[in-house]
Amino acid sequence: MPIAVRPPWRTVVISPHFDDAALSLAGLLPTLPGPLAVVTVHGGSPAPGLPVSGWDALCGFSSPVEAYRARRAEDARSCELLGAEQVLVDHPDGPYVGEGDEPAGLDPLLRSLAPGTRVLVPLATNQPDHEAVRLRTQRALAAAGAPAPWVYADLPYTGHLPEWGTPGAGEALAASEDWGPAYQELNRTHRLTVRHELVLSDEQWAAKREAVLCHASQLAALAPVHGAVLSRTGPLHAELIWSPEPRDHG
Repeated sequence: MPIAVRPPWRTVVISPHFDDAALSLAGLLPTLPGPLAVVTVHGGSPAPGLPVSGWDALCGFSSPVEAYRARRAEDARSCELLGAEQVLVDHPDGPYVGEGDEPAGLDPLLRSLAPGTRVLVPLATNQPDHEAVRLRTQRALAAAGAPAPWVYADLPYTGHLPEWGTPGAGEALAASEDWGPAYQELNRTHRLTVRHELVLSDEQWAAKREAVLCHASQLAALAPVHGAVLSRTGPLHAELIWSPEPRDHG
């Protein structure tokens, strides 16, 4: 759908991959101002004839195009449950692009946003591809004179912090060698203020689980590293959004 005919979104979630928004924010999204869009950066179809990536093979797919079509359909169902418009940047997933190939389609989309649109980007806990998406979004918004994006804890990664879901999560991230480096790096240059935090109720968890299960093809591949990913008290049970304000080092 051409950007010019889209509704004026009030909240835009930048999701590196098809499942990141549901995993990280399915509980908080219904509480944020709408209309709402989930923008998947790696949302383009791979070129035909490429070999299937290790990740997609682990998820049970025989070809990159099969994986893309299935994941795009999964995301459409998840976005519908979350009350969000599905928006795709025409940029294939990392294994299917050349080195240094950037998601240039994200920049004009960000420049098209109405003033006052709240943009959310991932913290990028132990995920270099998430960090690349956050940095590109920050640069594009700054160049457009738009407010800096807010930052969400990307799950399940940040959620493996032992103190996750407690009032001391921020302090724990500031001290954690395993799960805190992205938080610590951002915290060195910005004051991070909690804007939204949620420990999901049983009702909220049930709704989030339904949205996450839409991305069923990814769950088997997540299990080896995030085995408790769907546990009621696991890494998805709490969500967090910060606003970063530049520190004055003068």
